[in-house]
Amino acid sequence: MRSVSSTMRERLDARASSFCNCWRLARKDGTLQGFTDHDRDLVFAGVTYRAASGLTATQIEANVGLAVGSGEIVGALQSEGLEERDLANGLYDGAGVEIWLVDWSDVDNRLLVDAMTIGEVARSEFAFRAELRSLAHLFDETRGDSFQRGCSADLGDACCKVDVGASAFRTTGAVLGAARGAIVATLAGAFDDEFFTGGSLTFTSGDNAGARVAIKSHRRSGENVSLAPWSQLAGEIASGDTFALVAGCDKSAATCESKFSNIVNFRGFPHMPGNDVVMSYPSSLAPTMDGGSFFR
Repeated sequence: MRSVSSTMRERLDARASSFCNCWRLARKDGTLQGFTDHDRDLVFAGVTYRAASGLTATQIEANVGLAVGSGEIVGALQSEGLEERDLANGLYDGAGVEIWLVDWSDVDNRLLVDAMTIGEVARSEFAFRAELRSLAHLFDETRGDSFQRGCSADLGDACCKVDVGASAFRTTGAVLGAARGAIVATLAGAFDDEFFTGGSLTFTSGDNAGARVAIKSHRRSGENVSLAPWSQLAGEIASGDTFALVAGCDKSAATCESKFSNIVNFRGFPHMPGNDVVMSYPSSLAPTMDGGSFFR
């Protein structure tokens, strides 16, 4: 149950309301932004909540128990501090949102209404609509290990333990041009074809600075490379833009051993029987199907 101060309770009981809504957005890159539906900027807790944001909120639904509550915020793409390319490049994906009820005549009288995260973001020509998910959605995420052929860890995490900051798995590059949805670039080091397939590319300069995309394919072409991203970037990709590349992993045991020499930390079960075994039938040409090991 929320604790409300006596002063706040008096303002809530007053006949004339002096309350407004404020939203505090905390992106994963550490950027903090504040927005309010009041007619002037408000400042509290070190954050300026801008009034000229065109940001409004729809009804927020809350449910008893562990059901996921939801809501939406709608805003204009021309809002100060909110740029279309940042939304398109995923900088707001998974951002934390605090929703405050604030007395604009005295910002010390405020109440934290809810804490949520941003889910799906939809953009139109002049506006955007962001889905808000309650913290209960975290209970829907898979936790623990899974019984599967492929590795359940992510490259470089605490379970994988590969140092993705090492020069063997990371490099930098510069854009030479773009053609047919692929980026033609030069890299600081020489790497085999497909080495960065499934990896990530993060721009460090240009219109897309800070944007991160997954790599669909990596091909060598002489001294240059062709990198095809999975998603389209919002900003223009120009010659001279710089980026950082991290190697890709297909989560197979063979790749873990040959590419990363990390089979000791492999978090999958590569020898588990698949659907082909379930659908097979006894045959003199097939291994004995007595429930024993296939590798004896």
